[in-house]
Amino acid sequence: MKYLLIAALLLMGASAAMAQQSFLDNQKLFPRVGEAYRAKEEMIKKEFEKKGLTYPAKFIYIRSFKLDSELEIWVKNKVTDSFKLFKSFKVCTLSGRMGPKRKEGDRQVPEGFYYINDFNPNSSYHLSLGINYPNYSDKILAADPKKPGGEIYIHGTCLTIGCIPLTDEFIDEVYIMCVNAKNAGQDFIPVHVFPVKFSNSKSVDYLNNNLPPNDTEYPKFWVNLRNAYDYFEKNKQLPVVMVNSSGKYIL
Repeated sequence: MKYLLIAALLLMGASAAMAQQSFLDNQKLFPRVGEAYRAKEEMIKKEFEKKGLTYPAKFIYIRSFKLDSELEIWVKNKVTDSFKLFKSFKVCTLSGRMGPKRKEGDRQVPEGFYYINDFNPNSSYHLSLGINYPNYSDKILAADPKKPGGEIYIHGTCLTIGCIPLTDEFIDEVYIMCVNAKNAGQDFIPVHVFPVKFSNSKSVDYLNNNLPPNDTEYPKFWVNLRNAYDYFEKNKQLPVVMVNSSGKYIL
């Protein structure tokens, strides 16, 4: 009985110690995350300093542009602050075409408004950050509501069948910044995925000139997305986005 009591107390102590560990501390216990911090954190700190930004950022915003093959990280440290662009990363490759994801297996990269819902330090693709596809809009508008698809990630290894792939070097940096923000209390890190960078006229022309035959829904959908893009460009704050009963985004 004495030994059982001691074992129970030791287990309780270990559990308490784990509970006291921060999200950051827990993530660093994973080899790939620990190595990413050792290899990249000082470089990231210097980049923040060079751009007059405070490290680590307490709030981050991610937006990605499919045709332009870019992923941007915007940062700030107070809710009332305006977001500032920290860095743009090259997206390695793209599967599918312009347009939202509407069913399982269509190889489409989703388009719309999401947030990070998973940190995978043991990913088959080096490191990965899950986004909450399908969201409420996706579920309503899915070709087959029972099979809208899922498991969409921002990840390394530069391969994709519907995700947002970066090189391992780049995902290390993005992962570190997301861990830091979550550790500071940002539970919902927004990820907005657009077909194109709407400020790039060539990309917009391509989008307008390469519509699926007889399609009338995509242009309406993209106007919805552009409204959110334009709002952020003007205010450097995120718009409040709702979804109506038809699956349409409402700002």
